[in-house]
Amino acid sequence: MSVTIEQLERWMQALEGERLEFKEAKNQYDITKLHRYCVALANEGGGKLILGVNDAKPRRVVGSKAFLNLNDIKAQIFDKLRIRVDAEVVNHPEGRVVVFDIPGRPRGTALHFDGAYLMRVGEDLVPMSADQLRKIFDEGKPDFLSQIAAAAQSAEDVVRLLDTQIYFDLLDQPYPAERKTVIERFENEKLIVKNGTAYDITNLGALLLAKNLQKFDTVKTKAPRVTVYNGTNKLSTKSDVFGQMGYIAGFERLIDYIDSRLPTNEVIRKAFREEVKMFPGIAIRELVANALVHQDLEQEGIFVTVDIYSDRMEISNPGLSPIDPNRLLDSYQSRNETLADLMRRLGVCERQGSGIDKVILHVEAWQLPAPDFRNAEKHFTAVLFSHIPFSEMSRKDKIRACYQHCGLKFLTNERMTNQTLRERFDLPEAKADVVSGVIKNTVDEGMIRLEDPESTSKRYARYVPYWA
Repeated sequence: MSVTIEQLERWMQALEGERLEFKEAKNQYDITKLHRYCVALANEGGGKLILGVNDAKPRRVVGSKAFLNLNDIKAQIFDKLRIRVDAEVVNHPEGRVVVFDIPGRPRGTALHFDGAYLMRVGEDLVPMSADQLRKIFDEGKPDFLSQIAAAAQSAEDVVRLLDTQIYFDLLDQPYPAERKTVIERFENEKLIVKNGTAYDITNLGALLLAKNLQKFDTVKTKAPRVTVYNGTNKLSTKSDVFGQMGYIAGFERLIDYIDSRLPTNEVIRKAFREEVKMFPGIAIRELVANALVHQDLEQEGIFVTVDIYSDRMEISNPGLSPIDPNRLLDSYQSRNETLADLMRRLGVCERQGSGIDKVILHVEAWQLPAPDFRNAEKHFTAVLFSHIPFSEMSRKDKIRACYQHCGLKFLTNERMTNQTLRERFDLPEAKADVVSGVIKNTVDEGMIRLEDPESTSKRYARYVPYWA
């Protein structure tokens, strides 16, 4: 491995992420923790565990006396975990640093420590979720989207079952005069595959372009469901319908249906009253598209749902977000990149990583409470809330809004101040002290921090999100 001081210092400047984990371990480091981190890093593809460096930026070498006999500890790791971990000492001017080089797990295999399949989430080690384990065990097998939804179909059947017209319409291209050209294009997109003289429609093709999802057994349970409730709970249902068409073929109809079921608010303008929908349309589009794109397609019995209540809308998809919900604003990781790529190119969803910031931007413009992003046991949910006055918002609501506003400002190369947050909440200057209290609470929660720690002015201080 042969790590140089220069290489170590480059690592110290990098983000602590998939490949790096820093621990002070000045005197010793627990062998069980070492084993657990080896398992977690191996499950994530391998990486470096570095002892003798503090993990808070700006990082510095503090020196470590842990594991003076590296050959012995490498043997113990192999005996316990059956993986070969390399280790070496870097004699930095500020102290001894121990670097463990952990290899990635074998393909199709997840490592465990005493029965626990571990991964890292922030500073914690947690058990891997069922869908993450299933993905590992299924490596090397055809993924869901490339599997066959309908085999041995004629070219005529392909055009009958799939909405080929909308594909060209959304690309703003004329529909080909010859069916052969349509078939060739769909083959290139992996929507269909050649099968002798016939064609197999893939799950990707059926899921996106089916004229009727019920014609395809493999994807008919993936239809999105829209339920409207009377009131704020599930006790009384007003309407409950499933989508019938593929995600691209039926997307506009789905959005129009949701829009038609939304409650309205009466807004009093200068000279007239106006009925407006409860939520901005662009936020709904982005969140529904995200739910369709990022769902775990391998899960059975769970599908994309849109639940509309009198005071909120909840949009859920199977599978947990692979990203910490607090980092959705600045991070992106697609669960189904083939599906996502085609939906982006056809204009159904935004380019990579630009959807959530657009949701927050429009929610702020409408003076609504900040959206909430939640991981549950088997699904991820985004919640939009109807308008409530600032005085009725909970402490948690205000902190979430402050954090999201701060992150949005940072991503547009601006900074949050007391004034910008007052404008976000539509509060007058007389409420500056109240807003300062919200900012303080958000700082105390570790969600934002002062850009300049030496600043003494609360009103004119500039803030950045914790990950900046």
